[in-house]
Amino acid sequence: MSMILGQQMTALRKKKGLSQSEMGKAVGTSGDIIGRYERDEVKPSIEVAVRIADTLEVSLDYLVGKTSQELDKATLKRIEDVSKLPDEVKAQIFQVMDALIRDYKAKQAYS
Repeated sequence: MSMILGQQMTALRKKKGLSQSEMGKAVGTSGDIIGRYERDEVKPSIEVAVRIADTLEVSLDYLVGKTSQELDKATLKRIEDVSKLPDEVKAQIFQVMDALIRDYKAKQAYS
């Protein structure tokens, strides 16, 4: 967990309109501790980092800067659901998704 954690926490918390105190309550700690995490003075344990990510509704990878792709819970749930399907069903879903993405990109290119 690099310096990105504090920056991400601060930006996401503000985006959600939460105070440090409200964030602390949601995570099971104090607003003071949240402030220390945000200033990168201390690092949360993995368990606390997971609770922070859950509260902010982002993946742990996004929170710590391992990915720039912010996936919301609904998208992550869909990905999990698809990953549990039989391979042939998964292939059909991906074919439809690929076609829709291709159509969208084509429309963007011509607009």
